[in-house]
Amino acid sequence: MAQVLERYTAGPQTGVFTDGSCSGNPGPGGWGVVYVIDGQILDQHHGLEPHTTNNRMEFRAMITGLGLLGPSEPMDVYTDSQLVVNTLTQWAAGWERNGWKRRDGEVKNLELVQEAWRLLRERPLARIRWIRAHDGSLWNEYADSLATAYMRNEV
Repeated sequence: MAQVLERYTAGPQTGVFTDGSCSGNPGPGGWGVVYVIDGQILDQHHGLEPHTTNNRMEFRAMITGLGLLGPSEPMDVYTDSQLVVNTLTQWAAGWERNGWKRRDGEVKNLELVQEAWRLLRERPLARIRWIRAHDGSLWNEYADSLATAYMRNEV
């Protein structure tokens, strides 16, 4: 983590930054979340699953990140997953209205999508934002380092 803090400086300095990772897809995977205000870490979490997919880890990170916020806390929640952004900002409301069905089939990772959607609805001031992966944004790189910690001996 120290290397990430030394190497990167760009990007937003306030927000909840989430990331998921998978070695093979499916395969072992991890997720990471860091909550930062004005460049100071307030909280961070990471975890792993022995057999999972990248999308599941992205949603697990988002669920954990949303869970760090209070119901009336305005905050940007960043992810580099277009799938997570589109799911929560465009598709989930319609899927819910249609009994959690898509026009062309099932909603993949339904239990995670439903949990993330519930948490977002309970936090109406949280804003889901996309951030480009691996472009030098400090806190996105930090979340990525947490998400890939399962592949290293230390965080």
